[in-house]
Amino acid sequence: MRLSSLSNSLLFLHPKPPFPMANLTTTIATSTPRARLKGIVFDMDGTLTVPAIDFAAMYKAVLGGDEYRRIKAESPSGIDILHHIENWSPDKQQKAYETIADFERRGLDRLQIMPGAAELCGFLDSKQLRRGLITRNVKESVDLFHKRFGITFCPALSREFRPYKPDPAPLLHICSVWEVLPNEVMMVGDSLKDDVACGKQAGAFTCLLDETGRYDSPVYANVDLKPDFKVSSLNEVYSLLNEHFDLAP
Repeated sequence: MRLSSLSNSLLFLHPKPPFPMANLTTTIATSTPRARLKGIVFDMDGTLTVPAIDFAAMYKAVLGGDEYRRIKAESPSGIDILHHIENWSPDKQQKAYETIADFERRGLDRLQIMPGAAELCGFLDSKQLRRGLITRNVKESVDLFHKRFGITFCPALSREFRPYKPDPAPLLHICSVWEVLPNEVMMVGDSLKDDVACGKQAGAFTCLLDETGRYDSPVYANVDLKPDFKVSSLNEVYSLLNEHFDLAP
């Protein structure tokens, strides 16, 4: 793959590409064959579904206002609430999980599919590309998504699968089930710290969905973790896949 320019909506930022990239100044026309892609793995909340959980309010409810502000200041890429509470006492941890579950249940009542998600899945089907799902939400939310919108992802790993994102284990598990290499898969999600980190550590391609442009903020300018691609909507994924990958069955 050779890139001589970047479009306004897509970024190719692979610092450690899983395939040779010598002579970056050459053009695409005489470059090596495009990478073969055999499957896409999606995040759910904020990627396949419209954001329905007030995460800031949830974090404050779990951590308390002062602790929330302290951790947020120290973690520019976001707060990992699940890992943060892992070392708490059992009683305190149980209360935290109950608070998180309550916010998630209220989110289920407002569950909506993300614009472009159904159409993108249809496109993947037409190309015979597998589709999987990894979420830090509970299995109940995944089951409701499948039932309500009639679109199935397999495997679909929820919070019950340990370790969860950003650990690469769930993505590597899906690659194993599919019998493909990680660099034949793309991880698509709206979280730099969870989805992009998971994909990068597994050795997969990564695509960051940034609808609002929040990752263009100076807050993220010095964050080392970068996605291979960045889009502002799922509708942009079509051209990304067609332009940069071999999608032949």
